[in-house]
Amino acid sequence: MQETLLTAPRKHDNALQVLQSYYQLTKPRIILLLLITTAGSMWIAADGQVNPVLLLATLTSGACAAGAANTINCLYDRDIDYIMERTRHRPLPSGRVLPPHALIFAIALTVVSFTLLAVFANVLSACLAMSGIVFYVLIYTHWLKRHSTLNIVIGGAAGAIPPLVGWAAVTGDLSWAAWVLFAIIFLWTPPHFWALAVMIREDYAKVGVPMLPVVEGNESTARQIFAYTLLLIPVTLLLVYPLHVMGIVYAAIALLLGAVFVQKAWQLVQAPSDLQVARSVFKFSILYLMLLCTGMALDSLPVMHQLTHGLTQNVETFLSAAPFEKILTF
Repeated sequence: MQETLLTAPRKHDNALQVLQSYYQLTKPRIILLLLITTAGSMWIAADGQVNPVLLLATLTSGACAAGAANTINCLYDRDIDYIMERTRHRPLPSGRVLPPHALIFAIALTVVSFTLLAVFANVLSACLAMSGIVFYVLIYTHWLKRHSTLNIVIGGAAGAIPPLVGWAAVTGDLSWAAWVLFAIIFLWTPPHFWALAVMIREDYAKVGVPMLPVVEGNESTARQIFAYTLLLIPVTLLLVYPLHVMGIVYAAIALLLGAVFVQKAWQLVQAPSDLQVARSVFKFSILYLMLLCTGMALDSLPVMHQLTHGLTQNVETFLSAAPFEKILTF
């Protein structure tokens, strides 16, 4: 009976509904965050002067690559998606899209993604995008998701690849700054997804997915969310020192956002079973990443470089002219 429900086609009323179903397969809300991190990486790599054509091609390619990976994820998980209330109405478990059609769609998106980057950027960025698809499908979806509590920790590497793609698209290589951006997303992923897992713990338990809250409980999950959030702050500041690719504007934004994130994570430690607190952590984690990337973009603008340079010169002039010797010998 369940297999019939999973595969029985349901007719669409019009072409718009068909497009909506395939659009939903790509999980567009997840794609938006990935594109924001890609754009932030490109902005830094290009010192705030990104070629518009390259930016458009890279973001389009990134959307296609993420959409392909998410579509295959939906294809692989359609059995448990039907059981979980939150995902039951997705295109595949609801029967609005057939599995063979979803697979063809994913392959087409993959081809478009690779071609765009290979033509408008370089082969390195194209191969990195493909590695993200492979890692997400084989390592996370197939191997880790249903077998290990490390699914989110290790699987988070797939979501951390877009900044590498963006950096490689601009520069043709991968510097230390690119790997710090990778590390930021890698460390951000567990607090983000574990907060969501606390909220929908019963759904994951129902289908036997060993998310951390299901296996170790909310208390242990909350402590690990707090630990990862604490670790995230110094890693974000590596872009300021010792790498010197970001300045004081980004540093201030990163510290402020980090402080709020830690505060919310600590609140969850104090009340690990409070779903409203978990929801607050989850929602802020999204805002955190968006605003952090916005801070990168602002700090990379040439006008910010000029303002920072001028401020630094004024401070140095003031310090050199200040009568510190008289003050100390008074």
